[in-house]
Amino acid sequence: MTPKEPTTELDARYSAALNPRPGAESVTATDWAEAQRRLRAAEVFWITTVRPDGRLHVTPLIAAWHDGALHFSTGPGEQKAKNLAGNANCVLTTGHNSLTEGLDIVVEGTAERVTDPARQNEVIAAFETQYGDHIVSPEGTFYGFGDSIRKGNDLLFAVAPGTAYGFGHDGQVFSHTRYTFADLDSSR
Repeated sequence: MTPKEPTTELDARYSAALNPRPGAESVTATDWAEAQRRLRAAEVFWITTVRPDGRLHVTPLIAAWHDGALHFSTGPGEQKAKNLAGNANCVLTTGHNSLTEGLDIVVEGTAERVTDPARQNEVIAAFETQYGDHIVSPEGTFYGFGDSIRKGNDLLFAVAPGTAYGFGHDGQVFSHTRYTFADLDSSR
């Protein structure tokens, strides 16, 4: 499947373009290809899900960008799995914990279970590429990750972005990019 390209726009209300600082005269939207590169390179993500009573649940996790979606796993008894069973809307975020450098990315979408074994193997390979020895080495933090998914001990989810945001910060130059996806293929 070929992922769809989003409409990309710089939101000047939240960018240095509205309040120019030295170097901000030429601030532009962050290209979606660059945002995807950052998603592939990130190691830690945060997921926000909604509890049945409407309260939010936020927790860190690992995720892999593959075929136009962020993928993550969780045990069936974990709070996020319980929350997603009742409300599949969620947000995944990653970024750089600094005011002066980096690109923070927010992906809003709907989590869908990945149960097809061939697709699971593709995604497991993406995790192995992204996290290397953390997953493939017997001493790795997440060793056994793939087998746990294949055996059904962990659930695998895909979140294709409905909307995503890139918040860039370079010294005192800030940018806010909105990526809007239309007509997403929900067969993930």
